Amino acid sequence: MAKRNAFYAQSGGVTAVINASACGVIETARKHKKIIGNVYAGRNGIIGALTEDLIDTRQESAKAIAALRHTPGGAFGSCRYKLKGLDENRAQYERLVEVFKAHNIGYFFYNGGGDSQDTAHKVSQICASMDYPISCIGIPKTIDNDLPITDNCPGFGSVAKYVAVSIREAAYDVASMSKTSTKIFVMEVMGRHAGWIAAAGGLAAEQKGDAPHIILFPEIPFDPEKFLKRVEQTVAKYDYCVIVVSEGVKDKEGRFMSDSGNRDAFGHAQLGGVAPVIANIIKAKLGLKYHWAVADYLQRSARHIASKVDVEQAYALGKAAVELALQGENAVMPTIVRQSNKPYRWTIGTARLVDVANVEKMMPRNFISRNGFEITEICREYLLPLIKGEDYPPYKHGLPQYVRLQNISVPKKLKTAFQT
Repeated sequence: MAKRNAFYAQSGGVTAVINASACGVIETARKHKKIIGNVYAGRNGIIGALTEDLIDTRQESAKAIAALRHTPGGAFGSCRYKLKGLDENRAQYERLVEVFKAHNIGYFFYNGGGDSQDTAHKVSQICASMDYPISCIGIPKTIDNDLPITDNCPGFGSVAKYVAVSIREAAYDVASMSKTSTKIFVMEVMGRHAGWIAAAGGLAAEQKGDAPHIILFPEIPFDPEKFLKRVEQTVAKYDYCVIVVSEGVKDKEGRFMSDSGNRDAFGHAQLGGVAPVIANIIKAKLGLKYHWAVADYLQRSARHIASKVDVEQAYALGKAAVELALQGENAVMPTIVRQSNKPYRWTIGTARLVDVANVEKMMPRNFISRNGFEITEICREYLLPLIKGEDYPPYKHGLPQYVRLQNISVPKKLKTAFQT
């Protein structure tokens, strides 16, 4: 049987370590060149497959591919593009199979979150219905840490480390000036429905009185009176108050406090910034001077402070995806299985894509303190191993050195174009 090629693509918001997964896929595939022909990457995710805009990774040196392991962003371009249901737009799926056939693709690797795993699952379904042999493997990635079954998600550990370090450093700054200047500092982090990233800020508080003094989780409805009382008590005791707030915090009616009214490509509410909302509530009611910041893309692109554990897991899952495909697996996703906390040990497991797609894993209630403003020791034990270790990129002239691939296109074989 002739060698078949592989297709790899990145989807959704990128992370500091998604390229480490890409590195794992490509390096592992190259080690099995007697079975896998070439790895084609989709330019801008699944859109690259639909438009037959494929990247020839054979044109990249081993050194360039290895450098992906320490390079942030999405090396091949990512996208927020959700395929509709099979019955709603079958033509999209048939186009994918048409492209796969044209380029002899027998392995499909899609690197992303819940919506992306849904795409991988649907691709496996349409290929089966059209009798096209292919192995569809999802590769987990999301800073939100909200995929089910897997213990944690690549990308999260590095964001968690960034948030914990940033809030600790900012707290030292605020404490220094609190007597005559700023009393309140609010840092907004990502997390639409699940408060994992906000919870990571709590790792900075190792002793009583340490910042952050308050964490606002999406899982806990915002209570203005209870919140303001906590702020007032904290300032009275410590002279300042540091707050971490998740972008997805909701009021008692379940409405996002920062909903801009817009929707993204996946149909999710576009959140408009909750940090100034919280800061202004404090200013209006307590009259305290404040500063606020939005971590935004900084938290997910900060490769210079990535967690070593996160990098290793991201690479391992890319490697495992190829190995699963070579074993004949289909419609599955490799997962992280935690074996112990002290010492931290983990291994690779698998989950069916049908059980992962479009399912969000929220924080357990016992990870959040009874008063709703802090993390518990159980949560700390879960989070702490994920931020362990440093994996610095190479530096030159004081700046990290990252790789930019050539991303040379594969010649198109189809006569018809496809509009997304």
